[in-house]
Amino acid sequence: MKRISTFIVLAMLGVMILGACTSAATATSTSNTSSSTTEFTGTRLNLNTVTGDELLATIPGFGSRMVREFQEYRPYISIQQFRKEIGKYVDDGQVAEYEKYVYVPIAINDSDSATLQQIAGLDAAEVETLIAGRPYASSDAFLTKLSGLVSATELETAKTYLENN
Repeated sequence: MKRISTFIVLAMLGVMILGACTSAATATSTSNTSSSTTEFTGTRLNLNTVTGDELLATIPGFGSRMVREFQEYRPYISIQQFRKEIGKYVDDGQVAEYEKYVYVPIAINDSDSATLQQIAGLDAAEVETLIAGRPYASSDAFLTKLSGLVSATELETAKTYLENN
């Protein structure tokens, strides 16, 4: 009888421990999922001028090794180049996560479609409209065309993405 009581107590203890582990794993999984889908609302960093300290302070979980990798491939001329080079070290999902925090400067007459799509509010068709309008005589001419495609807030942000601004 004593053995059965001991067995029941140990079994109940085991069930309680498993329940606690499952709850902790679910809580961790839920918090990890919500943090990776949280949208960054700060100022994005120019990949060609950002310092290592800025990268470390801005991108969650970012390490010194990635600082070296980000800086090794400068100057970036397109977001495609960034994806290719950084994709050597991390998977596509992590590259996309990094893109929430950084941008490649936009050359108004030379940037490819993917690089222009860094501008919030633009879709592929609108980017093609911008490309079809090339060459632009100045940044102001580009911004005038862009103003018909994005909101005033998005336009202000886009100004900071232009090369030499």
